[in-house]
Parts: sequence; structure tokens; C-alpha cells
Amino acid sequence: MSRLLPPENFTGFGPSRYLVAAVPCFQVLGPRLRSQVRRDCPRKPGVYGMLDSHGDLIYVGKAKRLRTRLLSYFRPKSRDPKAGRILASARGIVWEVLPSEFVALLRELELIRRWRPRWNVQGQPHRRRPYYICLGRSPAPYAFLSLRPRGTVAQCFGPLPFSRLAQLAVRYLNDAFQLRDCPQAQTMLFADEAELFPQSRSPGCLRHDIGTCLAPCAALCSSRRYESQVGRALAFLRGEDDRLLPRLEAAMKQAARSQAFERAAALKQQLDALHWLAQRLERLRSAQAESSFIYPVTDAAEQCHWYVIQRGFVRAIHFAPASADGCDALIAQLREQYSSSSNPWGSASSERIEERLLVLSWFRRHPSERNRTISLDAETAQAGL
Repeated sequence: MSRLLPPENFTGFGPSRYLVAAVPCFQVLGPRLRSQVRRDCPRKPGVYGMLDSHGDLIYVGKAKRLRTRLLSYFRPKSRDPKAGRILASARGIVWEVLPSEFVALLRELELIRRWRPRWNVQGQPHRRRPYYICLGRSPAPYAFLSLRPRGTVAQCFGPLPFSRLAQLAVRYLNDAFQLRDCPQAQTMLFADEAELFPQSRSPGCLRHDIGTCLAPCAALCSSRRYESQVGRALAFLRGEDDRLLPRLEAAMKQAARSQAFERAAALKQQLDALHWLAQRLERLRSAQAESSFIYPVTDAAEQCHWYVIQRGFVRAIHFAPASADGCDALIAQLREQYSSSSNPWGSASSERIEERLLVLSWFRRHPSERNRTISLDAETAQAGL
């Protein structure tokens, strides 16, 4: 079947924010792909892509050893079914040789986001679909779960597995701090907002009657009081205020002593969900605090690069300094970057969030690589030269 528009010829993967300089893209075409891969492809880390008969990129992958990985596609008895279907559609193979498997992992994500190959899971190289608890949506912010946080939210926390427990945690978080959870289309009116023609309003749901919402939809609270509750919710999510859980536990025990067992059971369910959320976020904060360092990566030409990682994000890439004076100057520059107190989630795109997950996963799976990292302390950095 003919195509409506002629495809643009594939000339390479394109530039990368994870490389100091561009690397060549190798390409083999034709019916004898296996023999060409065996002859030309090296046993080095990198990324590869499959091209169809139209020259479109249909799949992107990464490999610790490119030659070994690509030749595995040509072994019908040991390859997985998906690899066989990809190869059946492929009429060409391209690859880039990269400094390390770590760089290949980041480059793979970058290429999937850029090219959207149809055989890749869109935007998710490892089939993960993490969710985040967000606090936002003016004029009356509230907590909600989001797959792709936007830069307009006040702050977001995660990632979290999407589960019934996560949904309950969000619901009980809004209840505990009396935040709304109604649709965005619901009109909000605070008590301190003057109306030209005042009228009597009633809440849009029963949550105000049972004490779990301040009812900003019915002008039953001031904007200042509502903002105060939002601030308390943020403090809980940040781990700065731990008074909520002891208060719920005390209320649960009091209800049990009073033989109000239904209320005690409801409070226990609320306590369990919020306790799970608090523990999960505390583990994430600990991982984030430990994920600021310099990661040295040496390429095939024995050139060392410093990957500057801040809270799991790759912030910059520099050539490793060759002297102590150069090290002091670079460390001073990097300390200035690390001193930023901006919220890393507020304006982070979904691609950057996935990048952070990959970085944290890499060092979790390769603890020996974590031992090779360099702190921002000048003396420690000089020792790593």
C-alpha cells in the first residue's frame, strides 16, 4: 500500500543531552543483516534501532554489548517472540557506541521519547506507569493522583504504585486536612470574596456536614483558612509535620474504648493508608538525599567525563579536570548548582521524571557503581582524579 506522504530519510538518532560530543551512527541495510552485524558491530555498550522497509525507526533498545544483543535477534530458538516479530519487520539496523551502559540507558529513554517507535511501549522503556500525588488546581488546591504531573501543580510527590491503597491515601489526605475533592468544574467562592448580589449557597456534597471539607464551594471558609490547610497538607507530605498520624491513632483508640467499633475501624483504615503513604515518601526522600554526586564515566578513548547528578537528575556533563586547581574551580561551580532549593518536581516534565527513575534504578541495581561516585567535597573529588 502506498503512503500518503513520503517518509523523511533516517540519517541518525540526533543530538543528545547526555553526551559531550556527538557520536557516529552506524547503519547496515539489506537482506544479509546478520553477517553485517557480525562483521561490523563491536562488543561495546550502546543503543540500537530497527528500520523498516520505509526507513522508519520501529524499535529502539540498549545493550551492554551491542554485538551480542543484536546477534541474539537471529537465534529463533532462544529469542523471545517479540524479538522475532521486530526482526521480521526490520530491513535495516542502526547503532551508536556509547561510553557506558549507564549512558546507553539514558540515551534509550531519550530516543524513545523523541522517535516514538511503534514497537516500544510509548515513553516507558521498562513498562512502568508510576503515579504521583499532586497538590494543586487553583483556586482551591487539593490532593489527587496523576500519571504525568504538570508544571502548574504546587508540588508533587512520588513515584507511587497505582493501587487501591494509593487511592485511599489521597482520599483520606483530603479528608484529614478538609480539602475539597470535587470536580474542577465546581465553582469556588471563599467567604472573604465579596459578591455584588449575595445569595445563600449550600455545599455541593455531604463532606462538609461530616467535617471532612471546609466547603469552599459554598463560601463557608476564608481563602486564608483554606490556604493554611493546604500548607499543613504540604508539610505532612514533605515529612515536616508528623502530628497527623499520632492524632488519628489516639482517636482510634478512644473510639475503641468507647465501644464505637465502626468508627474505630474507619479510623484504622485511614491510619493504615496514611501511614503507608508517609513511609513510602520517607523512603523516597532518603533516596533523593543520597542521589546528589558526581558519577565518573570513561569512554572507549579513555576520556573521563563527570556526570553531575542532583537528586537523581542529570544536571550537567563536564570533562574531568586534569589538575587539583581545575578540580577546585569545577567543584565551586557545581556547589553553586547544588545549592538550588527549587522544587525538582514542580516544573519537571514526564521525561525528566522517567530519567530520575532510571538513574535511581541504575545505582540500586549496581551498588559497586555507587561506590565509585564522587561527592562535592573538594578534597574527596581531588582524591578521585
